[in-house]
Amino acid sequence: MRIIPAIDIIGGKCVRLTQGDYGKMKVYRENPVEVAKEFEDADLEYLHLVDLDGAKKGKVVNWRIIESIQEQTALKVDFGGGVKTEEEVEDLLEMGIEQINIGSLAVKQPDVFRGFIKKYGSENFILSADVRNDQIQLAGWTEASDITIYDLAAQFEKDGLEYLTCTDITTDGMLQGPNFGLYKKLKKRFPELKIVASGGISSVSDLEELNYIKIHGAIVGKAIYEGRIKLSELKKI
Repeated sequence: MRIIPAIDIIGGKCVRLTQGDYGKMKVYRENPVEVAKEFEDADLEYLHLVDLDGAKKGKVVNWRIIESIQEQTALKVDFGGGVKTEEEVEDLLEMGIEQINIGSLAVKQPDVFRGFIKKYGSENFILSADVRNDQIQLAGWTEASDITIYDLAAQFEKDGLEYLTCTDITTDGMLQGPNFGLYKKLKKRFPELKIVASGGISSVSDLEELNYIKIHGAIVGKAIYEGRIKLSELKKI
């Protein structure tokens, strides 16, 4: 199982939200690039990088930080946050971003996302689904939709989708454990998809349980910043 530490950016700083609420933001570090270097120094290989400013605005905002992390580390970065255009996709891929997370666009303009998959290859994209009670939430978790995670995943699996990251907003930032039931259901319905769990991971035992149910990857955020999980423990897993 991939262990994927997370960096969320607002105003150029490393932050975490609680249950996707921009009003419940905590700044953990002033310099996200330094945090990325610490992950690399701990022999971690992957990074989940989110531009929360971009997610809210509907376009990538924190380009300078993205570029700096790419230039100063060898981490395999999956990036998300407001990607809407071919120009942004091409700029990110040229920068060396490993994979691009597509969220709101996949719901609002599914044909555009299909076009990205067809033109640039499914291996370069992750369907990033933020859910509350199985319903997809949009625009940095500020808008509700009437489509379920299961319908959305089924829609794009037909188009060659390989990767799905699902964040349960109700658990995100709560440090009370992930929604194991959700990931078990997704794994059962979509055995061919590489599913990444996000939200609520609070301990090494949570990671071990996700590994046991054969989840492809797990994103760890607040548990690192709050000292619940040490970077040395992540490498062992």
